[in-house]
Amino acid sequence: MTMNPSISAEVRTNWQIPAFETPFWMGRQHPWCVVIPVINEGDRINNLLVKMKVLKIDASADIIIVDGGSKDGSLELNSLQRVGVRGLLVKTGPGKLSAQLRCAYAFALDQGYDGIITIDGNDKDDPVAIFSFIAALKDGVDFVQASRFIAGGVAENTPISRDFAIRFIHAPMLSLASGFKWTDTTQGFRAYSRKMLLDQNIAPFREVFMTYELLSYLSYRAPMIGYRCKELPTVRRYPREGVPTKISSISGNLSVLIILLKTCFGSYNLKG
Repeated sequence: MTMNPSISAEVRTNWQIPAFETPFWMGRQHPWCVVIPVINEGDRINNLLVKMKVLKIDASADIIIVDGGSKDGSLELNSLQRVGVRGLLVKTGPGKLSAQLRCAYAFALDQGYDGIITIDGNDKDDPVAIFSFIAALKDGVDFVQASRFIAGGVAENTPISRDFAIRFIHAPMLSLASGFKWTDTTQGFRAYSRKMLLDQNIAPFREVFMTYELLSYLSYRAPMIGYRCKELPTVRRYPREGVPTKISSISGNLSVLIILLKTCFGSYNLKG
């Protein structure tokens, strides 16, 4: 991985990045990038990328896919390049979503991006909102969170149990703990400034972030230490049958609840 000299040795010393490979990288074109974490998304990732190509997202931001080890053949290199993808990273080290994001965010910071937008690769989010995310980053917002629950947002076919958990447990607890009123805290459609990700008081590049911890932690920690946060209305559509999620119904939801409690009690804060 290319090491950006603008990132101090003091900051980089604390980085813990899983091993990853870079099957292709075409270089940075824009100040912003869109990171898409995937694993075995099949047609869903292809559908999302086609939508992004039609919207000409690649004319405003570089698209980088970070793969957690897909085996379904959905990430054929020539096909990715035809729809505007500029880079593919493949995590080979341990961990799930948070580990993938650590790989991609470290890579993006070393490439010199001013801000990073993340959208899930399962084609539930309308990527047209990426333009408003970029505008918010340009305006000095450090953390942009998509919300289907604020005015202008759309929540379609959200499972009832998930809707209840977000509205009445997850978002209220993170709002109370962080001091910022969040409404939609479990989804990964969001954006971060370079300054925020490099802040040693946040320190997102730690091995404690392996599954879904990083999403909750950043929602808690960023507003607490004074970063400018904002929610933007977005559209999130679940299919009528077969919810595309990596969170299993019982053990997965219990894990998310434990992560939420640990986050709100400061368990992931950098000690010392």
